[in-house]
Amino acid sequence: MNRETLFLKIAVFLIGAPVLVLGLLGIPWLATNPVNPIYAHVLYPIIAILYVSTVPFFVALYQSFRLLSYIDKNEAFSDSSVKALKRIKFCAIIIGVLYVAWLPFIIGVAELDDAPGLAIIGMVPIFASMVIAVFAAVLEKLLAKAIDMKSENELTI
Repeated sequence: MNRETLFLKIAVFLIGAPVLVLGLLGIPWLATNPVNPIYAHVLYPIIAILYVSTVPFFVALYQSFRLLSYIDKNEAFSDSSVKALKRIKFCAIIIGVLYVAWLPFIIGVAELDDAPGLAIIGMVPIFASMVIAVFAAVLEKLLAKAIDMKSENELTI
């Protein structure tokens, strides 16, 4: 196992661990103890979207881990790597769409609490997931072209 991929695998684990802990402990606590009961009608859809968004998040983390395993096995230039990048892109798009659906509820909380900056903070996951989706799409196309070039070179030799 390469040191670089080991570091990245540890980073993937460290990214997923806090989300898992918050999903198991933090969000249920927030659902049962809202700061203000007036927010309950807006808070519960936000919590539901947070829970639903963890599924594609962990699928993308798993695909990232698989991609790093392919790199360890010297199979980085394979169709499996392209499929993993495609799944990561798809998961990022799903997360972005879920957080777009989340935005009206965040704006509702911002209006109830008179905190307009909350709407801008609610947009951060949308932009982050779209950046990841675009980055994965670019890597996917580059990897597919590299695989095509590799197969053409193997045919000519």
